[in-house]
Amino acid sequence: MEEWVGGLWHKYITRKASTEYADAAVQFSQVSHAIGLVYRALGGAAVKRVEAASDRDYIVRRSFLEKIAGENQQISLAWQDDESLRLPETLAVFPRAELNHDLYIWLAILAAQHDGKFRHWAIDNQQLVLDVLERFPALVPRYQRLAKAFVSSRADHSKRPKAEQLMEQAINQAILSPGSVKEFPTVNYAPQAVYLWLYPSAHVDPQVLPEFDDSDEALEAAELSKAKKSETSRKQGERVDSGDDKDGMMIFRLESLFSWSEFSKLDRGTDDSDDDEDDNQRIAEDLDKITVAKQQSQKSARIKIDMDLPSASEDDLPLGEGIKIPEWNYKKQCLEADRCLLQPMLPKDSTAQKLPVKLQKTAKVIQAQFEQLRSVRYWLKGEHQGEELDLAAWLDFHIESKISPTKEKGHYRSFRGNNRDISTLLLADLSMSTDAYLDDNSRVIDVVQDSMLLFGEALNSVGDSFAMYGFSSVKRSNVRFTLLKNFNEKYDDVIRGRVRSIRPGFYTRMGAAIRQATKVLVEQRSTQKLLLILTDGKPNDIDHYEGRFGIEDTHQAIKEANKLGIKPFCITIDQEAQSYLPYLFGSNGYTVILRPDQLPVRLPQLYHQLTSQ
Repeated sequence: MEEWVGGLWHKYITRKASTEYADAAVQFSQVSHAIGLVYRALGGAAVKRVEAASDRDYIVRRSFLEKIAGENQQISLAWQDDESLRLPETLAVFPRAELNHDLYIWLAILAAQHDGKFRHWAIDNQQLVLDVLERFPALVPRYQRLAKAFVSSRADHSKRPKAEQLMEQAINQAILSPGSVKEFPTVNYAPQAVYLWLYPSAHVDPQVLPEFDDSDEALEAAELSKAKKSETSRKQGERVDSGDDKDGMMIFRLESLFSWSEFSKLDRGTDDSDDDEDDNQRIAEDLDKITVAKQQSQKSARIKIDMDLPSASEDDLPLGEGIKIPEWNYKKQCLEADRCLLQPMLPKDSTAQKLPVKLQKTAKVIQAQFEQLRSVRYWLKGEHQGEELDLAAWLDFHIESKISPTKEKGHYRSFRGNNRDISTLLLADLSMSTDAYLDDNSRVIDVVQDSMLLFGEALNSVGDSFAMYGFSSVKRSNVRFTLLKNFNEKYDDVIRGRVRSIRPGFYTRMGAAIRQATKVLVEQRSTQKLLLILTDGKPNDIDHYEGRFGIEDTHQAIKEANKLGIKPFCITIDQEAQSYLPYLFGSNGYTVILRPDQLPVRLPQLYHQLTSQ
């Protein structure tokens, strides 16, 4: 009974305290596609994610009812950083749904014209609005409609302190007449949320000190910057009890750990090391809330789980000392030479094997399809010698010679067989995510193996030049580049054995692997060069190569390949690939396989389509 009465009271007081129009609310999920389209079409960074913003603390003076209901303590606001654009999860600011929808579009337009940095929040937003309206005059009626509706929806401030009244008047004037307010009064509380403007990033950025040429001064500046970063970064803290985990059972898979946002029990007395200091500081800066618990345990009683390289006796066979590869730093906008070390490798314990029986029937069907490419014949025209007279060439020469002296050209045509002057390199992602199961019987790595085997059977039947490699990584110092078949090797049972010996690896440092694959392709003498990339996810690694850093480096590696006359094409089974692959490969440079089990058949078919155009 008490719970029932409490539930009724909560609903009543929350509804009375709320200033939103729930009946006219528009959800971010309803307009996310339109927002992304508008944001990128008007100049927003193509690599940024467009996501819903979580609530953030916003210290505003609350009414009596809001205090009772516990409302208006956290608000979802619009902001952006280097990685993403964040917009409120729900907008119910106006009594009409179409106005709330227009507000989402307006915020996307503002964000597309802004770099995310503020000197003075209110003055900068006014200037941003002026710039947008000047650049897109057709938006003026829409903005005026939003501005009038927004000012009329503001709460009554007549009973507030004088300074807050002046602040509210200044904000209303700035909304209705952008650029007219140059000074704002100082108040103890933040003004009521201004949903028509962008807010600074929810992540606190440190002051960046200038770089100096002298190494000692640069080192000192770096240390000072780090100290300031620790002092200025403010976090929300909480203390929790340390649960008894001695009798627990590990019931999760390591691949399901995607975020640092959740509480992770970390023994500060036993887990810290000098090597991890920078990573620990970076992780702490990314957290919105830092949770600490008091716990005393012996170091010998703890197990530390880490993604480490296998011992030399269990690892694949390295070939040489490794190759230094550059990497793109998007923050500095430069290619950093020799940043990565790529290690060519051969699969361990691979032996010659026949094509698996389950693939033999499919292989025969694909080979028959590819035989059609071998049997294509065509006429070469304008030749100096050949089987038949080229009447069109002779007629052109005859007419031109009547008009003026003309150099004699070829008057014959020759019948030739198919000449497919093409080299293809298949680069397969062998990261740890390929160990995931697609169903009860097969993993992603099993599908990748079958796909590469059928791909080899198809290209071998038509006689095209091809190579196959796999890759994974553990930080920039160990990018593993597994040789399965190079361009000079014959496709036989030895190659099939290597493909069947591949195993899931580590992470996905795609940029370095693409640069090495590009280097291999450039050495081929074919007129057409195709780089096929087979993957199940976006670029990532554990040393700052996640998020935008990995995306931008891969994007730059693709651009480098294109400039060298190589055609990259990506085949992926990642259902979320639409959010990043268009930026990496272009709208026609990739395909998403919706049913991963169809990949072995689809891969040769895609190659057939790409090389028959």
